Amino acid sequence: MTEEQSVLPISLVAHTVFCERRAWIEAVGEQVDSAEMQAGGAAHERVDRPADNLRESRSVDVVHDQMGLVGKCDVVKGEADHVVLIEYKATPVRRVPEVTRANVMQLMLQQMCLEASGVTVDEKRVYFTNHRRSVVVETVDADRGEALEWVRRTRNVIDSPTAPLPLVDDPRCRSCSHVGVCLPDERRVMQAEVRRIAVSNPGGDILHLTTPGSRASIRSGRIVVHKAREETHSVPLERVVGLVIHGSVDMSSALIREVLWRGYTIVWCSGTGRVVGHARSAKSPNAVARVRQHVLSESGHLDLARELIACKVANQATQLRRNARVAVHSEVAEMRKIARRVSTAHSVPEILGLEGEAAAIYFGRLQQCLASNVDSGFAAGWSGRTGRHAGDPVNAALNYAYSLLLADCIRALHACGLDPHAGFVHSPVRNKPALALDLMEQFRPVVADSAVLTAINTGKLTTADFNTEVSGLPRLTPTGRRAVTSEYQRRIAQQFTHPRFGYKVTWQRAFEVQARMILGVLDGTDDTYVGIRTR
Repeated sequence: MTEEQSVLPISLVAHTVFCERRAWIEAVGEQVDSAEMQAGGAAHERVDRPADNLRESRSVDVVHDQMGLVGKCDVVKGEADHVVLIEYKATPVRRVPEVTRANVMQLMLQQMCLEASGVTVDEKRVYFTNHRRSVVVETVDADRGEALEWVRRTRNVIDSPTAPLPLVDDPRCRSCSHVGVCLPDERRVMQAEVRRIAVSNPGGDILHLTTPGSRASIRSGRIVVHKAREETHSVPLERVVGLVIHGSVDMSSALIREVLWRGYTIVWCSGTGRVVGHARSAKSPNAVARVRQHVLSESGHLDLARELIACKVANQATQLRRNARVAVHSEVAEMRKIARRVSTAHSVPEILGLEGEAAAIYFGRLQQCLASNVDSGFAAGWSGRTGRHAGDPVNAALNYAYSLLLADCIRALHACGLDPHAGFVHSPVRNKPALALDLMEQFRPVVADSAVLTAINTGKLTTADFNTEVSGLPRLTPTGRRAVTSEYQRRIAQQFTHPRFGYKVTWQRAFEVQARMILGVLDGTDDTYVGIRTR
């Protein structure tokens, strides 16, 4: 191995044989907790515990200094200098005990490592745990040359400044545990035909802790919430993929550590919903893309900025058309025109100016989206959109819903390894999470605004759920926060047909899908970003 060469895991070479993009995803640190990965882990559970006896060694570390390879052999059976090499495999997808080319190359490289240490491999096998069947793997001299070529190709893949392109209409995608982070169909948005596959789901919920004075801890694999020494809630930890802490809620250090060990994000908010901090695991993927993100954030990326805001304006027009209880044809037409102007704007300041024009039209008519029978205090207090220090109940509820959406977008960006603070439209001044604010723009009208309007129009949120005792301004009570949070959670769990890709997806999953589309622009997979526009 030369000084320039880094140590290469044999497993990464096997990933390259299966799919070069899969190897890239593994190399940049993407981690997937899927059924396939769980099955593979279970298959190795016994052999992953190092042990030796007179005839068998398990979980044997091997190296090849000259090639710069490291690996681990599941089972090495036999005498000291003549052994049988056995690799354990599960088949949760293919269901058949079939030795793949990746298996052959993995065993070949393990054999070469053992031979470099003076051990002769008499036989190689793959043991399929699902079938309890051992299959002998025959190799020839040509396989050695092929294995060396795959080592070279793997180094080229992981040293490349851009990600390999995804496979096109390939059956391997259907059996790949990483399809949910690779998004092969989404990367091929310009194809005439897009193959329909199911995008993987996060498989869990975001847990919002909203009760003031409560404390969350971990006990027997569950998140347990206490207040005044009384247990109020208990949730299985396996169901949770992220935490959002609202106001004066405490967490035990053991719970914080466990959530971060699992690679999930924790977001802390003030009692009014303002995001004040967030934490993620130190083991974050896509470091090179993150560096490019900062470079492009400084120099600008006009195409991204255009698409993010054009989608927001288009979705505001749709929200107004769907929900206004008076005729808004002219307003909707004008907002559609502004969205088209944003798509051809020449600078970010011009984009922000057009965004302001659209917002004036949209929020000027938002009062007409309230049902006629709602609490009169909502309509009476509304005079237009205000941010912090909201002086009316509708704005206070919107601010809180936007904080929930911001927390979800921060979590989605962390899942991709991107920095929520380096954006392309918003400025990171005063430590704003600029990219998270950019990402959430397209979702504001159709997720947060929709949730607040639904909560008000259905009577789940009333003016009695606000108080003005502290500052004279309306603030959501704990009951009001739970009402908005509940409606927001119901909204993001709803499925819709992705307008670009044509499959059903929840809004919660769409946050990460769109974050990964931004990642695609940064890592060189995609030329353009395509946002979500609702009709």
